[in-house]
Amino acid sequence: MTQHNPSVLNEFGWWCPESPPESMTPERLKTLLYNIVQPVVIVDYNGAPHLVTGPGKPCPDKNHDAALPICAVANSHPLEYAGDPSFKNDWNLTYPVVGGSMANGISSVDLVAALAGAGMTGFYGAAGQSLSDVEAAVIQLQERCGDTTWGVNLIHSPQEPALEEHLVDLLLKHGVRRIEASAYMNLTRALVRFRLHGIHRDASGRIVAPHTILAKASRVEVAEKFFSPPPDAILQSLVADGIVTPEQAELGRHIPVAADITAEADSGGHTDNRPLVTLLPSFLSLSRSLQETYGYDTPLRVGAAGGISTPGSVAAAFAMGAGWILVGSIAQSAVESGSSDPVREMLAEVRQAEIAMAPAADMFEMGVNVQVLKRGTLFPMRARKLYDLYREYDGIEALPPKDRQMLERTVFRMPVDQVWEVTRRFWSARDPAQIQRAETDPKHRMALIFRWYLGLSSRWANAGIPDRKPDYQVWCGPGMGAFNQWVRGTFLEAPAERRIVTMVLNILWGSAVICRALQIRSRGIALPQSLLDIRPQPLERVYQYIGRERKEP
Repeated sequence: MTQHNPSVLNEFGWWCPESPPESMTPERLKTLLYNIVQPVVIVDYNGAPHLVTGPGKPCPDKNHDAALPICAVANSHPLEYAGDPSFKNDWNLTYPVVGGSMANGISSVDLVAALAGAGMTGFYGAAGQSLSDVEAAVIQLQERCGDTTWGVNLIHSPQEPALEEHLVDLLLKHGVRRIEASAYMNLTRALVRFRLHGIHRDASGRIVAPHTILAKASRVEVAEKFFSPPPDAILQSLVADGIVTPEQAELGRHIPVAADITAEADSGGHTDNRPLVTLLPSFLSLSRSLQETYGYDTPLRVGAAGGISTPGSVAAAFAMGAGWILVGSIAQSAVESGSSDPVREMLAEVRQAEIAMAPAADMFEMGVNVQVLKRGTLFPMRARKLYDLYREYDGIEALPPKDRQMLERTVFRMPVDQVWEVTRRFWSARDPAQIQRAETDPKHRMALIFRWYLGLSSRWANAGIPDRKPDYQVWCGPGMGAFNQWVRGTFLEAPAERRIVTMVLNILWGSAVICRALQIRSRGIALPQSLLDIRPQPLERVYQYIGRERKEP
């Protein structure tokens, strides 16, 4: 660790310490780097880099007594300075961290409240939940979160557009002003209706849109739709039905559907498996281009998701220009999530390659896949078999006897006719049109029967039903395996210790330590690899390192 480039010594100027500097051992340097709010000054002393730890001051030139050339400086790196300042200001956040929504209440009230209470934000996982369950969660969040920032998920439901409309009705009724829009391929009327609700000009003539959308997207063409104003066809439809006024529709033509988009790379759940190192720069370039095209009053901003689970991944995301980070898979493993202890134990053991793509329950007929856990479950294989049968045959009655028997024996664990009766009762209450269509379309009937298994598989996992463990559908990306590797041998290896704020603040703080170490290395000073291996710390110690008081309850 003694190598350095003499040609850059004078670029930082000179330092006049009041006492001799100390030797720069890896252990001592790491200790200083951990305290991220204090700068670290390294000087050349007797031809080798040394640490300045005692009192001193900068010198104007080398002619001052005891002046030593400065080799490198690791700047102060407060976590509240990370990310996009305008995003944190608009969202009233201390830290640029978002807890992404996970369906069926996996992003639970407890999880969202914990993030909000710690100066971050999260979105309740409304997808797959009944309206009454979502309403109960919203009421709890309003009671628990006070003036902090939180929101609710709105997921694209192309097969059931009425679901989006009903959920928007509920959110507007309760005054929810922030949603996370996920899995969208096209903009919908419900989405635009939420965005334009209450839009007006203030006394100064500035357009005010009280309702905010944070979109998740994994394709540039989808991001472009969100960064653009609402389509005229949707605006005209809303005006025709008296939902927005012509004046509000005109205002809508001057704002983006979503000013904030999270670039969702190789994540759990709905994903296109894009590498973050290519997806994020593409989204950032798009945001700059469309900002110039439309001249919005507010900036277009981009965050990062997919594989965000270690200090290195966070540091990389911010280095590429991410305005915030979004966590998903590791949040599901947190004790506050709406998942079950058996699933948390499975997640704590997964490695990066132990995941797979499987058909999605909500977009089964469209061939859309989600990324799920492969280790410890047969769900990916069984779900793929269902989709293969759906593609090959025109209905349940057309299945070969051996395939039907296999489904009844190992997948459904009940006769197909019984599955259909349960399915028919469900859709009769939820959306009778689905049953009407199934009565005349055998292939749609087969799809609904197969979706019975796909839909319940995630609920079996959330409930931790023991005899259904082989059928657990657990949304998971490779970032979960990276997190497990990082925490191996530490207190966070145990599922019971994985509290969401502890995990997130550790990776955020660790990223700051890495950035400080790399500042030193960029000055030609060779550092041992161990300095970049930042190990998790107890939450109280992290708060000491970041120089802030603990915020969450």
